[in-house]
Amino acid sequence: MNRYSVIVDKNPREIILLRSHPCKWGRCFFCDYINDNSVNEEEMISTNKEIIKKIDGRFNSLEVINSASVFELPKQSLIDIREKCIEKGITTLYFEAYYNYRYKLGEIRDFFQGINIEFKCGIESFDHEFRNSYLNKNIIFETPQEVAQFFDNICLLVGIEGQNEKMIDRDMEIAQKYFKKACINIFVENTTPVKRDEKLVKYFKDNYSHLENMPNIEILWNNTDFGVGN
Repeated sequence: MNRYSVIVDKNPREIILLRSHPCKWGRCFFCDYINDNSVNEEEMISTNKEIIKKIDGRFNSLEVINSASVFELPKQSLIDIREKCIEKGITTLYFEAYYNYRYKLGEIRDFFQGINIEFKCGIESFDHEFRNSYLNKNIIFETPQEVAQFFDNICLLVGIEGQNEKMIDRDMEIAQKYFKKACINIFVENTTPVKRDEKLVKYFKDNYSHLENMPNIEILWNNTDFGVGN
């Protein structure tokens, strides 16, 4: 498992994959990422310290991901990140947070006072039924604007059986209209029952590959394209 990488092509930053407590929701139908969770806090802290040591601050920008939300990271790991940011002059931090933590985001900003914090949120799709009845995200909102009030950067999922071209079109339109940044993940089959739809992946490639040229949109054709994970 690679847990440290450097992204140089777009929005240059270091990125680390840390261990965390179990995801508060942990029931998304498509996700086996939660297998990286742990209940052994001492082990988590020790593992995370070794990863955090690798940060050199070369871009003054760091993305921290884990198999849940930033709120599931051990408190000591957050302290270690903060100390490293001060030591290396890191001015921007990217964290992931589940939508239902939206009213707690200020706690992280207060903890890292003086550092610009941007939150990514895995909405996956703006189609309510697909997102909640099939993907089982348990994320309820009325309009994209509600999400944009809290999150500048959203993650969307493309290429799953049960999705359709109209859903993808709408998601891409919303991402560009309402959000400062977006990360589009092309689904890669894993240990869950969810299947990849190659026709939809081709549709996306044919119609939306140009988004890679936009400075605010990143496309992960494979789930390890950021250089971390397994």
